[in-house]
Amino acid sequence: MQQSEHPEAPQAVGDAQDLPFPVVREVGLFACFDWLGRAFQDMRASPGGSLFYGACFAFMGLVLTTVFRHAYHLTSALVCGFLLLGPFLSLGLYDLSRQREAGQPPVLAHSLTAGGHNAGAIGVFAVILIIIFLVWARASLVVFALFYTTQMPSVEHFLEQVLTLQNVEFLMAYAVVGFIFASLVFGASVVAIPLMLDRRQDAVTSILASLFALGHNPGPMLVWAALIVVFAVIGFLTFFLGLIVLMPLVGHATWHAYRALIEPLQHPAGAA
Repeated sequence: MQQSEHPEAPQAVGDAQDLPFPVVREVGLFACFDWLGRAFQDMRASPGGSLFYGACFAFMGLVLTTVFRHAYHLTSALVCGFLLLGPFLSLGLYDLSRQREAGQPPVLAHSLTAGGHNAGAIGVFAVILIIIFLVWARASLVVFALFYTTQMPSVEHFLEQVLTLQNVEFLMAYAVVGFIFASLVFGASVVAIPLMLDRRQDAVTSILASLFALGHNPGPMLVWAALIVVFAVIGFLTFFLGLIVLMPLVGHATWHAYRALIEPLQHPAGAA
């Protein structure tokens, strides 16, 4: 396996006050398929760690569905909101890819404490995601109250309505509101947490860099976002079991998206 071409891995470098603003690169329209290929190699190199995180995603989805099986208006809000927290919850997956990139064997235990060296910035970003999650949960309930025309659905009834396109007004309203929140999170997190993990970059700069990456690469980011949506839908339709494989794949690919979209940071003179 080749050693990393990025001199800053695996140690975080510098201080946020001393770091230049990240330089964003343009990528090809279908660059995400290369990221997924690299992600697959990461999963092969660390199957236990990758599937551990995937199983956590699936387990949480199943728990939420089971606990609120008679109140699926709550379940759908919580499960979709849980996926909004995905960029933060995938922190360990980014670290597994980072370890492998540095020529080290990926270690699950190390990934469980990833980001501790920049806990402040990552914590700020996590709080932002939690606020978005809470607002989404409220918005989801409002959409149900305004547009759902029958009794509150069970899991089976809800999926039946989605697959048969019953209650189109509700489905469209839910999709539009969900799209707004998902777009907000996606735009702010394209490279944000990998950047904070890798460079000790502050949260605001990392979010701005993500928005710049999106703005410089609208086509590739649209393709990447569409694939993530497809993976999430497959996860839902397989009662979350598909997430065991698909969420680690997305998480590892996000790390490679960061490497492709952001110019590597060179060590300043005399840096360790």
